[in-house]
Amino acid sequence: MFDTGNTAFMLVATSLVMLMTPGLAFFYGGLVSRKNVLTIMMQSFVSLGWTTILWVTVGFTMCFGDDLGGIIGNGKYIFLRNITVDTPISAVLEGSTANIPILVFVAYQMMFAIITPALITGAFADRVRFKAYMIFLTVWLLFVYFPLVHMVWGGGFLSNWGVKDFAGGIVVHASAGFAALASIFVVGKRKMKVSRPHSIPLVAIGTALLWFGWYGFNAGSELQVDHITAIAFVNTDVAASFAAITWLIISMIFEKKPKILGMLTGAVAGLATITPAAGYVTVQTSMIIGVLAAIFCYLAIWFKNKRGWDDALDVWGVHGVGGFLGIVMLGITAWPEVNGVTGLIRGGWQFFLKQLAAVSGVAVYAFVFSFAALWLINKITRVKVPESAEEDLDKFEFAEEAYIEE
Repeated sequence: MFDTGNTAFMLVATSLVMLMTPGLAFFYGGLVSRKNVLTIMMQSFVSLGWTTILWVTVGFTMCFGDDLGGIIGNGKYIFLRNITVDTPISAVLEGSTANIPILVFVAYQMMFAIITPALITGAFADRVRFKAYMIFLTVWLLFVYFPLVHMVWGGGFLSNWGVKDFAGGIVVHASAGFAALASIFVVGKRKMKVSRPHSIPLVAIGTALLWFGWYGFNAGSELQVDHITAIAFVNTDVAASFAAITWLIISMIFEKKPKILGMLTGAVAGLATITPAAGYVTVQTSMIIGVLAAIFCYLAIWFKNKRGWDDALDVWGVHGVGGFLGIVMLGITAWPEVNGVTGLIRGGWQFFLKQLAAVSGVAVYAFVFSFAALWLINKITRVKVPESAEEDLDKFEFAEEAYIEE
């Protein structure tokens, strides 16, 4: 018999993570102009459907099939074959004590796969054709996300090397963030940059959904209910709160006014940064991580603006830098008393160097592959929309409008 408590908890956690993708759609939708809302939201929502298809056909087995060279899984679970309603999670994760059906784990990990490439879309908002995006979404999942999941969580070489990533600092945020950075160089700048979001209330709703869903994202990554689940849950909220208020203070100092948009951005930065460390650090450490997340991500966005990079919705500055910082902070501050992992401050210098090497290598790979993929896609079908379509992308792509003016 399966553990009904853990199974119920993981079904709730899965639902929470699913909610994050619509939350991201609202978050990004509020940040763009009113005539480009549907385009950016579609790029998130379409992942709910298309990534699910890829996941149940080839994605899950690429991530969690038997190891092939430490890089990818074999075809054991292609089209979810060899999985029944009675198959336990231990059939895939050897030694797991969660005692839940593998189908729950399939669904939970699928939600991670859905939202990760959707994060990238904020970087090239207002200027990428839907057809080109669909091709990029597909190849990026196949050649970046699925292999990374296997390497870190599926028994691949990074896992065997001792690299830790509790809920996705490497797999989700660093990979998406540095892919986003590559995309802005390939796609190029917008003709007219939107100077302000069209709906901050929509951004606030999106942030609320993301924050709420993130409890399932982080706490659910323990795959069962125990003391690690509890500390991951609390660390998630604490880091987000400290980052949000720190960002608010920074905006008051440098922008002379408290900015709600800044506070919302700070919360997301804190959530992204605590993600890899949530189940390995103390609550007190999560406070420090939250403060550092706001400082470093704010500086990254300032640097991006100074360089003139058109990362429209600051994906690299928030998710790329936040995910990278979170992995580094895990390498520094992991406490063995929390979850058996020893960071640099307790003498774990080898662990710290492994974390630094892993996140650096992944950042470089995600950047290079994404750059090359978009460059090649542009040879097949034009990636960037005509400049004349940038100001009304919804009509150009879908012949629809978010707001009907009568």
